[in-house]
Amino acid sequence: MTRSALVAALGASMLAAVAAAPAVAQVQPIQIVQPTPSLNLSAFGEVKAAPDMATLTFGVVTEAQTAAEAMRLNAERMTEVVAALRRAGVAERDIQTTGLNLSPQYDYIQNESPRLRGYQASNRVTVNVRELDRTGQVADAVVAAGVNQIDGISFGLQDPSAAENQARRLAVQALRAKAELYAQALGVPLGPIKSLTEAGGYAPPPPMPMYRMAARAEAMDVSTPVAGGELTVRIDVNGVYEIGR
Repeated sequence: MTRSALVAALGASMLAAVAAAPAVAQVQPIQIVQPTPSLNLSAFGEVKAAPDMATLTFGVVTEAQTAAEAMRLNAERMTEVVAALRRAGVAERDIQTTGLNLSPQYDYIQNESPRLRGYQASNRVTVNVRELDRTGQVADAVVAAGVNQIDGISFGLQDPSAAENQARRLAVQALRAKAELYAQALGVPLGPIKSLTEAGGYAPPPPMPMYRMAARAEAMDVSTPVAGGELTVRIDVNGVYEIGR
């Protein structure tokens, strides 16, 4: 084979090898996805509602020289209190014992060891009064039966769902109005809502002191005055709205 023929053969084989090699994959351009602009806002709705029930917390405290005697006296008086509640129309399901305690009582004299005076027994009860206008009469009845401590009174709703739903509507309306205001101020269209979360809701208020009110009514020989006022039911919402660029 001549030199020129050899060169031609080598060139042909190299061209064949290149033609047989797999094609190199093309590199795709990386696309950067920009997050959708959004508004993260919060709002609330409040509804005022008149309470339709009251919760009374009271107790009987007795003292005696022995623990057994203190408990016996307490049990006798509390039995009379429960009977008075039944006569006042309070159902058994609305009477709940919330505290029972027995503790020694000491006299403390300077420079002397404490002296055991006796024992104190206490029994505390929580009562739901579902006829609000009878709350004062119930308080008077238990005091007459032997209650010597009234811890407080609170007012509530037997079924808060209607007030909660109305508060939800007001909260969502306020959230939408705020989103529209922000979008208008930014000069962009308001898109759909992406998420919505809720917090809050109905919670009975803590008991308020009632002792002075009961004592004043007893001194005047009239029924204990009770005013329910209004309750506030609040729903908080948080929402994320899409907005245009």
